[in-house]
Amino acid sequence: MKLSLLAGSLAWAVGAVEAASTFKPARPPAIPLAVKSPYLNTILEAGSTNGGTLAGKWAQHWSESTTAIAGYIRVDNTTYEFAGRPNDGVQGPGVVDQTAFEYTSTRSIFTQTAGPVQLKTTFLSPIYPTDLRRGSLVASYIEAEATSMDGKPHDVQLYMDISGEWASGDSSNMIDWSHGTAGTASYHKFQRSTQQEFTEHSDRAEWGNWYFTTTEGKRQTYQIGADHDVRTQFVNNGVLTGDIDTNFRAISDRYPVFAYTHDLGSVGSTPTSRVFTVQLYQDRAIQFIGLDPDVQQLASLWKTYFQTAEDGVSFFQGDYSTASTQADSLDQKIATDSKNAGGDDYATITTLAVRQAYGAMQLVGDFDNQLVFLKEISSDGNVNTVDVSFPSSPVLAYLNPTWVKWLIDPLFQNQEGGHYPNKWAMHDLGSSYPNATGHPDGRDEAMPLEECGNMLIMTLLYAQKASDTAYLSKHYNLLKQWTQYLVDEALYPANQISTDDFAGALANQSNLAIKGMLGIGAMSQIANLTGNTDDAANYLNISQSYIKQWQTLAFNMDASPPHSKLSYNEADSWGNLYNLYADKLLGLNLVPQSVYDTIDNFYPTVMNDYGLPLDTRSTQAKGDWEMWLAAFSSDKVKSMLISKLATWINATSTARPFSDLYDTITGSYPAGGPVFNARPVVGGMFALLALNH
Repeated sequence: MKLSLLAGSLAWAVGAVEAASTFKPARPPAIPLAVKSPYLNTILEAGSTNGGTLAGKWAQHWSESTTAIAGYIRVDNTTYEFAGRPNDGVQGPGVVDQTAFEYTSTRSIFTQTAGPVQLKTTFLSPIYPTDLRRGSLVASYIEAEATSMDGKPHDVQLYMDISGEWASGDSSNMIDWSHGTAGTASYHKFQRSTQQEFTEHSDRAEWGNWYFTTTEGKRQTYQIGADHDVRTQFVNNGVLTGDIDTNFRAISDRYPVFAYTHDLGSVGSTPTSRVFTVQLYQDRAIQFIGLDPDVQQLASLWKTYFQTAEDGVSFFQGDYSTASTQADSLDQKIATDSKNAGGDDYATITTLAVRQAYGAMQLVGDFDNQLVFLKEISSDGNVNTVDVSFPSSPVLAYLNPTWVKWLIDPLFQNQEGGHYPNKWAMHDLGSSYPNATGHPDGRDEAMPLEECGNMLIMTLLYAQKASDTAYLSKHYNLLKQWTQYLVDEALYPANQISTDDFAGALANQSNLAIKGMLGIGAMSQIANLTGNTDDAANYLNISQSYIKQWQTLAFNMDASPPHSKLSYNEADSWGNLYNLYADKLLGLNLVPQSVYDTIDNFYPTVMNDYGLPLDTRSTQAKGDWEMWLAAFSSDKVKSMLISKLATWINATSTARPFSDLYDTITGSYPAGGPVFNARPVVGGMFALLALNH
């Protein structure tokens, strides 16, 4: 087993084959394959114009370590590689010709030809916003479908394997394995021999049981053994031996692989398919300090619905028809709503973002209490980072706002349980996912104005979308405490960082100030909804007064054209005032239309090829914030922002999962800046849909 090619260098020996493929609706920087959680999160690098073929490179976890998927198709005794790089060290097979690729919100679909047979390989990572039983399973499908293209029948066999590399971020670790059946599912089970619960290595889980499965059948064979031996067995014979290697060993010691074949027999013009799955089962997923005084070890939500992992394995394998039907509905809903809101380019953006947004989250709890824990991913390993949850929230508000509650609940519980000494909202629930043990010393990253505003806005957003005023009453005291911080600090923000912390601290940030003011306005609505009318009037007066003063402080009206300032003290500076989105999203209507008109007239004058820079400090943009801005801009500005981001998706040379931070001139990562990949903040791409629905 060899590591996949480095990001940015995606050419391989059969470049002409790669160039033949079409891409619809775009050629993304990376293609989601099996993306369901921070740990089941495998992608295929695409990147440059020659990238994006399933054959010829190994799949990777988002953190860039290999999670190999190998595939062969044998047609009339001629074998072709169709997934991964299994031909390394295996002589004989050719390579399929990829003719097309398409992605939807839940699927990545590769169309390839192997001689006279077409092979369509579909990676389906189902998303269930309202079905907790199905949504609790950390599992993903692979369907391989063969069809004769010349009107003649052809003898076809399929082979797929995954490697032990899925089980750990350290390939020197020992793993063990077994084979069995559960219902109609045949499974290979493997895991670290020594489990290290709640521990990561290079962002990979060091505990849990992995399953590679397919449907049990008379014409299905299997084998577990060294990669070269198992693959050569299929290439030479078209079947596997049924042998289970009992020499448990390190992942990198003759790389154990877990393989299946299906003999499809004579394949004609009617498609013939087989389904495989990759599934991860962790009995306990998160360590958490909430209302209780001690650390609680929280069970994965699947434990509520299935007595054993094998029960889940059997259910998921047998549920493909239902999963596919429900995925069709979700794909259609998101595509239609997106096109109606922002055209085809907007659908290109949203459909790429869905799996990545949900793939950073883990459901835990039971029938009576569900919680969502989110890993920040790539920019940090923090748990439920408030200013990452905040930009992620539009997709949740659009598909099921209860997820917003489940996401902010742990933050409320920790602070109301007395585990955080500061008066403002905490930055995150822990520095190292999956340990949500908080910051009892109060020494989390200092972002107080940002996080107070974020929590107030998200809480009201959930209550409005779900019509749940009881939730507001339950947390009223803490919400009021955070609002007092904003009253004290929002008009003239101190020298502190915002969510865009990579840009550094700055005093009197116009965009940070308006977030605080709108947070106070949100509290006015919260007070009204809970019958606290005196508080409501007070906070409304304060927010209105602050915003009136802010218009003078935050804008240079003598410039041509007039524009907002990045900070009050820098007349020639400007920035993306994406925080105005809350005024529209929550229906606060505190900001006069003249403000929106001013920025609408200005932003087209400072856009680059790939979008609007975040501010005057650099040419880098945040794609999520661009879509927040698009949600409340004029049709002209909205169209420009959407078009430029969609163009970037198709043109960028980056080859990692959908980055929210990129350079608007080069289209690459910011020079000398942070590299953000696979972050859930791409849920913010749904800002238009959260506003419209």
